[in-house]
Parts: sequence; C-alpha cells; structure tokens
Amino acid sequence: MCGLTGAVWTRDGTPISLREVHRMTQTLRHRGPDAGGLLFASYDTNSSRWTHRSFDAESDSVPDLPPTHPGCALGHRRLSIIDLSETGTQPLSNEDGTIWTVFNGEIYNYRELTSDLKGRGHRFRTETDTEVIVHLYEEYGEQFVDHLRGMFAIAVWDSRREQLLLVRDRMGQKPLYYRQETGRLAFASELKALLQIDHAPRTLNRSAVDDYLLYQYVPHPNCILEGYHKLPPGHLALYRNGDLTVRTYWTAPYEPDPSSCSPNRTPEEWGAELKHRLSDAVKMRLRSDVPLGAFLSGGIDSTIIVGLMQELSENQTQTFSIGFPVKEFDESSFAREAADHLGTRHHEQIVHPDAVEILPKLIWHYDEPFSDSSAIPTMHLSEMTRQHVTVSLSGDGGDELFCGYPRYRAVELAEKTDRLPPFIKRLLGLHLWQMIPGPSNQRSIIRRGKRFLSALSKSREERYLNWISIFNDDFRAGIWTDEFRESLSGHQAKQLILDAYRSCPSRDFITQTTCVDVQTYLPCDILKKVDIASMAFSLECRSPFLDHGVAELAAQMPIELKMDARQQKKILLEQFGDFFPPRLKSRSKMGFGVPLNVWFRKELKPLLHDILLSERSLNRGIFRQDYLEILIREHLDGRWDHAYRLWNLLCLELWQRTYLDAEKPPTSAPTVI
Repeated sequence: MCGLTGAVWTRDGTPISLREVHRMTQTLRHRGPDAGGLLFASYDTNSSRWTHRSFDAESDSVPDLPPTHPGCALGHRRLSIIDLSETGTQPLSNEDGTIWTVFNGEIYNYRELTSDLKGRGHRFRTETDTEVIVHLYEEYGEQFVDHLRGMFAIAVWDSRREQLLLVRDRMGQKPLYYRQETGRLAFASELKALLQIDHAPRTLNRSAVDDYLLYQYVPHPNCILEGYHKLPPGHLALYRNGDLTVRTYWTAPYEPDPSSCSPNRTPEEWGAELKHRLSDAVKMRLRSDVPLGAFLSGGIDSTIIVGLMQELSENQTQTFSIGFPVKEFDESSFAREAADHLGTRHHEQIVHPDAVEILPKLIWHYDEPFSDSSAIPTMHLSEMTRQHVTVSLSGDGGDELFCGYPRYRAVELAEKTDRLPPFIKRLLGLHLWQMIPGPSNQRSIIRRGKRFLSALSKSREERYLNWISIFNDDFRAGIWTDEFRESLSGHQAKQLILDAYRSCPSRDFITQTTCVDVQTYLPCDILKKVDIASMAFSLECRSPFLDHGVAELAAQMPIELKMDARQQKKILLEQFGDFFPPRLKSRSKMGFGVPLNVWFRKELKPLLHDILLSERSLNRGIFRQDYLEILIREHLDGRWDHAYRLWNLLCLELWQRTYLDAEKPPTSAPTVI
C-alpha cells in the first residue's frame, strides 16, 4: 500500500525535473512513510539508449539533472506490508533494467504468480508482490493485468517500446489521476501530487461542480480541475508517441454467461460457491508481514468478514470500532456484541468528533470536493486502528453486491406502484403530500415517505436518481447564478446515472440498480472515502467482498437469492448465520454517519454565515445569495433538514480556499479553516 507518481514526455513535451517529481512524491508521504524512491530515465541520442538513474526520495534534496528529450520520471512512497526489507523499495525493474514499475496496492495471488513465472525462467531478487508485475508484463504485455487478483494502481515504464502503461484495479479501490498535455503525461495516486508540477494549472471545472452538487462526489473520469482526469475502474491507459489510449479491460458480468451452467445453479449450489469464494478471498487477504486486524460495526458485512478471519487465522483477530455519544449514530453496542460472539480481541473508542477541528485535514486529504460526512468517523476509526495494526480488513462492497441498502426496498415498492392504475399513481404523486407538516429530520418516516412520493411520476431511472441526490435538478436550477448556469452549456449531471443504467443488462430493475451503484457510487464514494481516510494514517484497508471472483458471482446471482419480501442480503445470512448472535440478524441497517443536522444548529452555525455567506464565497459567482440564505434559515428554524446540502456547499467552498485561492498548492494539511 503506497503512493505513486511520475511523468513521461516525448521530444516535443516539457520535461519534469527530478526536483519536481521529488516534491510530488513527498506530497504523498502519508500513503507510504516507510521508504521512498525516484527514477529518472533519459535518452542518449548518441548511443540511442536509455539511461536509468535511481535516487532515494527520503533525502531532503536531489540533484538538479539537466532535462532530456524524451524522458520519464517515476516516484514512489512505500508502506511496507510484504517483504519488509529494503529490497522492496520502488521503482523496481526487471532483470535487464528495461522495464520499471511503481505500484500502489496489493497483489494477493503473488505467491502463485511468482512460482509460475520462475517456472518460465524469470529471476526474482525480492519477496515482494511488486516484482510480479514487471515479469508478468514481460510475459504477457498489456494482458498481464488479467492475471492479477488484488487492488492496485500501477504504472509500467517500458523503455524498449518507449511507452507508459497505467492500470487501475477492477472495482476501483486504488485511485489514479492523470493529466495529458502536448507531448507529456503526468500521473499520481492523488491530485495534490500533480499540482506540485511547476506551473500546474488550477482552473475550476464547472460541469464537475454541477456533478458534485448532485452526487456529493465528482465522478470519474472527470475531475474538479479542468484538464485533469481519473482513470476509471477496470481500465488501462497506454501512452506512446504522445498519444493516450484508454480502454476497458474488465466489467462486472451482470449478463449471465450462456456458455456456463451458472444460470441453472440451485440455491444450494449458489450458496456453496459464495462461501468458497468469499472464504478464499479472506484467506488471501490475511497474507501480511505486519500486524493485521478488521473494522467491526456489528453489521452483516463486517461481521461475516471477521467471522471468516477467526476461522482461517491461527491468531485471535483484533477488531476495531468507534462509538459516538449520540445514540442515533452509535453502533458500538452491536460491534461489542458481535466481537463477544466471535471471540475477537476487541478495541473500542468513544469519539467526540469536532467538525471544526477535522475539516482542514479532511478537505486537504480528499483532493476534490467530497461531502459524504461518513468520511469523518472513517478517519477517526482509521486513526484509532493504526495505533494497533498496519492492515485492516473491511466489509465494503457487501451492500452494493448483495442488496443491502434500504433504498433497494424503495425501488421494489416503486415498481409495484407502476402497476397501479394511472389515476391512483397521479394521486400519490401530487405536490399536496409535500405540504403535510413533518419533522425536520430527513431520517424520519414521514420525510422519507414524502421523498418517495415526490418521485413517483418520474421514470424508474430518474426516480432513483432523485432519491440518491443531494441537490436534485429542481434545487440546482434555483441555486445557480445566471452566469454560472449559462457557463454549464447544457451540461446534464444526471447523464452519469442514465448512461450507467443503459450499460446494464436486461435484468430485473433492482439488479440493474445495484449494477449502477457498482459502477458509480461504490468506487466514487465508498471506496474513495475508505482509501483516503485510511491512507491519511498510513493504514492499509482490504475488502474481501471486492475480490473480483466474489463480485462476478454476485453479479450473476438471481435477485431472489439476495432479497425477498422479508429479508435483504438473504444469501449472506443463510450461509454465514452462525457468525451472528440473534439480535444482530434482524437489526436495521445504520449508516456510519455524524449528527450534521445538530452541528449546523450548534458548533458549525457560525460557519454558515462566516463562510457560505462571506464576500469571498459570494464573489465566486456560483450561488445566489438569496437561495443560500433560504437554505440556512430553513435549517436553523427547524423547518427543514438541509444538513447534507449545507455540508456539501461548505466542503466545496473550503476546498476552493485550500486548492484554488492559495498562491501555491499546499503540500500538507492546514490546521485552521
């Protein structure tokens, strides 16, 4: 688990100096505090050969090398997990030094791959999973990625072909940003590293702001800054002769393979295969040369992962959870009950999150505006866990793959209303119902019911989009200034979801919706949240549910095995029911959140006026002042819970102050707002 960065340029491109790539690498130090390395490759026109020189990134300074055309520079920060010796330091090459790689993540099947490659004549000098990459590339070229089982962002520099290959893992666990300019491609694990390049542009991408207000994140391949991109999950990018080609190498197979017998499996066979694949995924993720534990919330997914760890590990599993003084957001009793039932060595900490204190660090680490407030407890949990272990397993992915979110019930119910006579459906969708008074808390049954009814007149796809949005179309139409709206040039933020639905196979609509979430919400929100929060404290987080073998099985699984009229995640509870004490089997899903609605009426209240309504904010020309004042007043008066919208706007403004207003991009997190 590490951080990578670098650039490659042609004879027509602008070189990146070793000093710049060193600064880019040091900006990622939190991702890899144990070691750092640099590579500078230059082309000698006299000998028509490439020269590769390595440097220690731990040094405070590096030589001022003369620029060459063409060239390549690679940087890496290492968090030591496998092979703790210095031989594992990257960049790392093949036997003759013509192929180099920097790599972030874990290749779980590296032992099997190493054995096979040695049998094919490849010579290894380390015990790392990294070295597998260069030899696989030698053997299979671009197709080497098909052999990998793991989470990864990879850059491979091939001096023989004068090309750079970028690869991102299938599910999107590891991030990879890039920027292409004339004759040059630069890349990094985090956007902040790319901003360390001399004269790196920082122009706000306005369509990305529109996307952000809708989704609470900026979806790939776009980025909040113009000209920067994120490589989507399951994609690779080849840069050669100044041209960049991006293509898909894997997609979740939601369309059952007619050549296989999977559609004809019995429920018992589906269950047995799931148990085998998930157990094997956990077993693979227990490979580590450093202390290892697991997040435990007491929910279905994390409890199953911990239960399997207890079965497969020779040592007692260490588990970690945090609690909150606000009962509505506190899962600690469930986690404690699960830990007692499974017999783990449990660590628990009650935290009193201070939003004002954590906001500067949160904004800096997440690179782009990101307003999933569960990032706050995830950072607290990661910080606490890192005090005991270096690697933690989690249950991420279980909700999307096995229908765990309550909103899938809303999809099911709405499907039934579509079969009602048109006049009844029109009656249910009347705006009249929105005028019925209700509590301001958006989690209340009345508020959820009104939200459900308000979208019934829409198409199935737009109905779902309306339920998951922060600022829906109506809200965004009102909040923009005229100038900003015109600058969007008709951009349709909802197209991301509509296109994702169109790419899904003709299955039942709930399965199609989970397919959409796997493409969008899972990598863009959940996995980004966990990666950034854990890496902020140099903690590696592994997710067995995201093993592509498990994901492929779940994608083909019939919906009736995942949920029925009484139960969600049905097959998980059937196969792993022994891991749960009785109370946990029937508990309702609880989001990993914080009491934003209360914070904005107390400790965060001054920020609403001092930041959102400040002259500095309003002069950006994005939002109408009168609309912001209405949102704030309605929330403070208790007439409506706008907490998630206000948090969305606050994170955006603070991001602009951190990354756009500063004379130079910050290399570390600010301490005050």
